[in-house]
Amino acid sequence: MASSLHPVRGRRAWLVRGLAGMLAAGSLAVPFTAGAETWPARPIQLLIPYPPGGSADLLARPVAARLQEKLGQPVVLDYRPGAGGTIATQALARAKPDGHTLIMVLAAHAINASLYPKLPYDTRKDFAPVSLVANLPMILAGSSSLRANNVQELIAEARANPGKLTFASAGNGNTGHLAGELFDSVAGIRMTHVPYKGSAQVVTAMLSGEVQLTFDSISTTLPHVKSGKLRALAVTGSQRAAVAPDVPTLAEAGVPGISITGWYAVLAPAGTPQPVVDRLSTEISTVLRQPELKATLATNGYEPVGSTPAALRTHIDAEINRWSKVVKDSGAQIQ
Repeated sequence: MASSLHPVRGRRAWLVRGLAGMLAAGSLAVPFTAGAETWPARPIQLLIPYPPGGSADLLARPVAARLQEKLGQPVVLDYRPGAGGTIATQALARAKPDGHTLIMVLAAHAINASLYPKLPYDTRKDFAPVSLVANLPMILAGSSSLRANNVQELIAEARANPGKLTFASAGNGNTGHLAGELFDSVAGIRMTHVPYKGSAQVVTAMLSGEVQLTFDSISTTLPHVKSGKLRALAVTGSQRAAVAPDVPTLAEAGVPGISITGWYAVLAPAGTPQPVVDRLSTEISTVLRQPELKATLATNGYEPVGSTPAALRTHIDAEINRWSKVVKDSGAQIQ
């Protein structure tokens, strides 16, 4: 059943309606404890830490539309961008742990643990992992103002003009920011980072030639590569992306030692009842196996995953440790 999106009470939130799921809600509710309300008892708020139009938005919309059919309640996408995703994440940490407030975090969630000196929450302790939703390759793309046609020409130009080439990311601490810092370190060059407030602004800046390069998600960049407005130089993963088989990896382009793939996961506040967390995890994994949704996500480069809460916790711990080293080695800082 097709879903439509509507503004909610003037806030930057959108309501995804799914009547079929609501009809089945009665038999699927999860009780908290004896005598307590069942879950979900009202609409579920899914915080998005970046503006509409970015990779998190492109993933959250179709997933939320199908998830609400399983849960029997509307899923509201609430956009709270800023500070590398920490504004929305802090809001989740302060939310009531009843399963009605969730967040879709990106890989930046793990990066921020090392990048920000004083976070208003504990990345490991203040959240209940629910499910890893999807992985998404990143792409190194050039704008019309870039003279280099490939990675080696880019490196040569950067070495001849230290600090003059600019690369955009969707915000300080974003995966694209750290990808650029890591690229600088491995290639032995120095470019200038220009942070924007989300991928949509990055694309606008790239199309206008305001910046020369970006390390961004393939979902928001590839359409402009295919139209000829941007130039794909490499993907940042360990293998070529299925949606861009002609674009080499950085290793193939002569820069080994870099393997970065964006990821997206759903978290709840710490203390959320385990039966609720388990139900959410199960339903997310179920909808991600739906052929229609898989096909929709694949067109934008997403690789659906679905995981147990325990597997996601292990993944986040490993990512925190990994990015801690990258942040330290690159010297990246956020005040």
